[in-house]
Amino acid sequence: MTPEEKMLASLRAVARSAPPKLSGFALWLLEHWHEIAFSSIRGLAHKADVDPNLVTRLSRELGYDGFDAFRDEVRQLLQSQTPSYGARARALQSLADADVYSSVIAANRENLDRVTSPAGLQLIDSCITPLLEARRIYSIGVRSCYSVAHYMSYVGNMAFENFEPVPQVPGAILDQVSGTTPEDIVIGITYEHYSSEVVRACQIARDRGARILALTDSHNSPIAVDAWKVIRLPMTGPHLMPSLNSAFLVVELILAAMTARSTKAATQIAQFEERISGYGGYVRS
Repeated sequence: MTPEEKMLASLRAVARSAPPKLSGFALWLLEHWHEIAFSSIRGLAHKADVDPNLVTRLSRELGYDGFDAFRDEVRQLLQSQTPSYGARARALQSLADADVYSSVIAANRENLDRVTSPAGLQLIDSCITPLLEARRIYSIGVRSCYSVAHYMSYVGNMAFENFEPVPQVPGAILDQVSGTTPEDIVIGITYEHYSSEVVRACQIARDRGARILALTDSHNSPIAVDAWKVIRLPMTGPHLMPSLNSAFLVVELILAAMTARSTKAATQIAQFEERISGYGGYVRS
């Protein structure tokens, strides 16, 4: 049996043999087990209309040390399944409005907490000096990840001379990465379903000797292969598509730390702002 089948079989066994309240809760979870990944003990109890103690009791009945261990396994199952975007949308339709809001908010908070753990911040910090010293920095992302790549490139270019504009026209990605060198860093941004354009760009950049900074959802991601650094982006939650909040936060942390360590960034940003303002690019309130 697969891990999912084993878990569901255990729930069915509890539903058949446990006392009525525990049995009823197990039956409810058989239809709503994905809720476990996005809920606290109290949150899950509220959704199932049971006492919070019953959540802990069922977790232990299933062989887990507690609810946290149960929830961790469910999250791993969901991550390994990679549900389609259509399946994500259908799952949202099964939630009441209040549950949609609370579940998305809770998932985002947890994703941000995970990416800013002490180990996560240490990893981000290890990227800052090499990025400042790189000859060129390229940000590569397409489809939904284009917004992250564009933000990094646009803001980075305001403050630093080594950020290249994000590729925007057909063929531009290849034009850029085919000219990379070992002194360059390519920041690849993608998640499952992995965009072929980004995967190919990272392969070419590696062949050219450039360092790959992979912002992605898993160490098994194709752009994580032989990457210089891999920053794993927590993206779990009942969103329509995998959440990009952690990606934007990582980018903002990198840019802020680079600016803090640069002797020129503040002057460059001020000059950019003055230039755009002088030509009417900003409307004052």
